[in-house]
Amino acid sequence: MAMTSHYIDTTLLPDPEFSHAHLLGALVAKLHRALVQLGSTDIGISFPGYSLRPRTLGTILRLHGSEAALRGLMEQPWLQGMRDHVHCTPPALVPEGAVPCLVQRRQFKTSPDRLRRRRMRRKGETAEQAAAAIPDSVERTPDLPYVQLRSASTGQPFCLFVEQKAVQGTAGQEGFNTYGLSLGTAVPWF
Repeated sequence: MAMTSHYIDTTLLPDPEFSHAHLLGALVAKLHRALVQLGSTDIGISFPGYSLRPRTLGTILRLHGSEAALRGLMEQPWLQGMRDHVHCTPPALVPEGAVPCLVQRRQFKTSPDRLRRRRMRRKGETAEQAAAAIPDSVERTPDLPYVQLRSASTGQPFCLFVEQKAVQGTAGQEGFNTYGLSLGTAVPWF
């Protein structure tokens, strides 16, 4: 597991003015911008406090990568404006016995109205035909923890739903996206 041999824990500190959810959104947004600027695909993330019940990502954002990749990230000013709100550990070796874990984005096409409009455009159907083909019951309510972000390109807010699960090895494309989420590479879970 050379790619993710080290980790840094970035812990959100209690703040009377901002909720943990707000601070986590700001932290993930700053990390995203830094990973884009660095062109990095070798730094992953996980959430040690991840839970489905209650649904939360917790208060720790764990960064995974080689010692060099993590040090390179921490040399950047990406935490500017967040230093009073977080505590970062120095890069440390992953403990032995850590379980491989995939931390991935899950997208939900939840709005029946959006699906109907899309069907009308693609198939040239009327609103009535699309409504008959796509009932309200197709709506899937996401039950995963998420972080609220804002699109840099459109300015629209969106929810980045995160699925984190233990796996037997890895599959698919290697590396991580610019949010630090897995493209098939597992991170150590401990």
